[in-house]
Amino acid sequence: MRRMEHELMKRRVVVTGLGLVTLGDKAETLAVKKTFSAHCHKLAFSSTKSMTGHLLGAAGGIEAVFTVLAIHRRKLPPTINYHTPDPDCDLDYVANEAREALVEYALTDGFGFGGTNAALVFRRFEE
Repeated sequence: MRRMEHELMKRRVVVTGLGLVTLGDKAETLAVKKTFSAHCHKLAFSSTKSMTGHLLGAAGGIEAVFTVLAIHRRKLPPTINYHTPDPDCDLDYVANEAREALVEYALTDGFGFGGTNAALVFRRFEE
């Protein structure tokens, strides 16, 4: 875990797994701040669930696809319908429109029912 934190802190990261439930967003924001400290304000965050809804068992797979596409296309997916920011969620959210960015590493996380949680880190492939 320490090695992953070190590598992620050296590069721009997009977390694509933020949910749509207010309490969940606040908890996830706190977890990001705790993990990345002051570096968290140099990262960009988006929720593709705002476009797909929650796909339950398929959510992790589609989030992985969105994350790899963000790296490949050099474009961060937006969180659509994001109009009223929560003051407790004060990170750099990619709101309403995709944003161009060179992403070296990207993290996607998922929090399931009953404490089934997962996180995947993807890295840009260099030939």
